[in-house]
Amino acid sequence: MNADQARETVAAILGQIAPEAELDDVEPSEDLRTELDLDSLDFLGLIEGLKERTGVDVLFAPLEQEMYPTPQV
Repeated sequence: MNADQARETVAAILGQIAPEAELDDVEPSEDLRTELDLDSLDFLGLIEGLKERTGVDVLFAPLEQEMYPTPQV
């Protein structure tokens, strides 16, 4: 898979989990979570979608409490 195919795959997945996301506005060096305002469930959906479409198990160790704290009520 080349870079263009990878970007198309990510765009297709994001189109399902966050249809309002504008991937074209995000530079390759930027963080998708921050730039597209993806919450933890959206990001998990992206990771799972990548696994389903590519067969590659994406390990993302930093999914910790500090990154996605539970909002105080």
